Amino acid sequence: MKKILCVVAALMMLMVSTAFAEGTIKGLEDGVLTVAMECAYAPYNWAQPDDSNGAVPIKDSALYANGYDVMTAKAICEANGWQLEVMQLDWDSLIPAVQSGICDAVIAGQSMTSERKEAVSFAGPYLYATIVCLVKQDSKFADAKGISELAGGSCTSQSGTIWYDSCLPQIKDANILTPQESAPAMLMALESGTVDFVCTDMPTAQGALIAYPDLKILDFAGSGDDFEVSEEEINIGISVQKENTALVDAINSYLSGKTPDDFNALMEKAIEVQPLSE
Repeated sequence: MKKILCVVAALMMLMVSTAFAEGTIKGLEDGVLTVAMECAYAPYNWAQPDDSNGAVPIKDSALYANGYDVMTAKAICEANGWQLEVMQLDWDSLIPAVQSGICDAVIAGQSMTSERKEAVSFAGPYLYATIVCLVKQDSKFADAKGISELAGGSCTSQSGTIWYDSCLPQIKDANILTPQESAPAMLMALESGTVDFVCTDMPTAQGALIAYPDLKILDFAGSGDDFEVSEEEINIGISVQKENTALVDAINSYLSGKTPDDFNALMEKAIEVQPLSE
């Protein structure tokens, strides 16, 4: 069985290498993988003023991009012999950008939902994200043991995410306020007292504690009183133009050799070097 698996893996790598050599991977004819992200969503991605800790230049900007998504993109490019180019776009512009070919891929902490799969193809997952809430340590909700104990609280999250669209509505009598345009805006709404809590994923929450040490993570996993999410909603993937199977295969040829522990270890590294941790 091991021999068969090795042969299959070798054939997959050969097919990817051949496709690239023949210039048949759409968008990669120049050997450059152009990746879009917000560059404002630590620890997944952020912008910084220099190339410290392996940051890469942001296209048409004097700033540099770093974070888990950049680290992942660099590793994918190295494995496939590509150069990496990062472009900064707003969250709501990411899917349209990959659809129109402005970028080759989006690596930006996107859940691999059925709705998104109607618009793009996905490689991955490249991370598995646990859904949590963030509150202030002195909040009346700080000791909540499950989502039922958040009933009646005011809350928000980032627009266009499962956190806002799928998770917050599961809280009974929640006062769900207008979604925030970015993760930093979501965190500021919490820090300023506009809301009692926000819903996000574990990496974002862990990164937030560095910037806002007065916050607390509420992780309801295993409580029996947690958010109900499907596997597709917590699988984080890399979106590419619909039916660009050659690019999906090339990316997956790298990701298939990684384990959840590998992903988590890289995320820990990203959290350690995000600017506000220095």
